[in-house]
Amino acid sequence: MLTEQWHTSTRSNDTNCVEVRARRGQVEVRDSKDREGESLVFTSTAWDSFVDGVKAGEFDS
Repeated sequence: MLTEQWHTSTRSNDTNCVEVRARRGQVEVRDSKDREGESLVFTSTAWDSFVDGVKAGEFDS
């Protein structure tokens, strides 16, 4: 489970860096190379659906 701290994705590298955190029932996603920039905000339900889809291979090409 995510916490209010930012967590860097284990798949991040020098060109693709993403951080996420859960806060107030929402999940925020930001570019770790632009930490002062805006973040995308999702409901916990939407985020859980996204993660389930990733695990099921829905976004594999």
